[in-house]
Amino acid sequence: MSEKFESSRRDMMKLALGAGGVAAAGLASTTAGVKQAYAQLLESGIDEDSVLARIKKDNVLRVGYSQTVPWFQKSAKTGELIGIYYDVCQELAKALEVEAEYQEVDWANATVGLRRGDYDVFGSSLFYTMPRALVVNYIGPMWHKGRLAVVHKDNAGRFKSAADFNSPDVTFSVNVGSSEENWVKTTFPEAKIITTSGNITLAAEPVRAGKADIWATGDLDAQIFAAKNSSWAYIVDEENIIGMTANTWAIRYGDSAWKFFLDMWADHMVASGFMKERYQHYLSELQKT
Repeated sequence: MSEKFESSRRDMMKLALGAGGVAAAGLASTTAGVKQAYAQLLESGIDEDSVLARIKKDNVLRVGYSQTVPWFQKSAKTGELIGIYYDVCQELAKALEVEAEYQEVDWANATVGLRRGDYDVFGSSLFYTMPRALVVNYIGPMWHKGRLAVVHKDNAGRFKSAADFNSPDVTFSVNVGSSEENWVKTTFPEAKIITTSGNITLAAEPVRAGKADIWATGDLDAQIFAAKNSSWAYIVDEENIIGMTANTWAIRYGDSAWKFFLDMWADHMVASGFMKERYQHYLSELQKT
């Protein structure tokens, strides 16, 4: 009887130890799985108040833009957005694995909408100016460009270079809120200014109609416009681009995580050759038309 009891007890102990071993192995496996899960969910260190954190949480990148050829525009054929910086925005959204939403604004309200939080980044071709830099935070830059002056062919002999622009007898046409508005005031203080609103190329209309003498805009923008409007548009001293400066995106001040992230992204876009390739692509497309 005693021998049977001891034998049964030994069998029970073996069974218990076997079950415990299995349980321990299961626990170890579960613990490893939990650790891996926690490792994947570890905080990235991004400030939860940052736009970057909000973008990933909501799965949406909100982009504000104003139209300017060939940087950010609506296709005349399809009505869809195209352009150098539009493609960069799309590439950014793809890399972030989020959807991009676009909001068009007039140039006059571009930085206003950005500051009040209507969008996360202003993605159009934004010239660097000191007044703008005091209210919005430029990133990058991803590109640099200067300006050229478009006049009516009837005035082609009147202006030889930018040195002829600073006179009370000269009237510039600029888009209100554009960088050219401040640039003309500071660079050619003697000249007069009239303004238009809406699409940036609308500022060329007063020159065509004889109500203004000069429309100054981005170098490539001016060349494309003059080629398409060769019946009357003429570029003054085309070989000498005026006022080369940064031409890039902007965000709101106070968000270091978003700023550092976009600064590195901008450098990547330049170093990888993506910016140059897109620039050449749109330039070749425009030259065909």
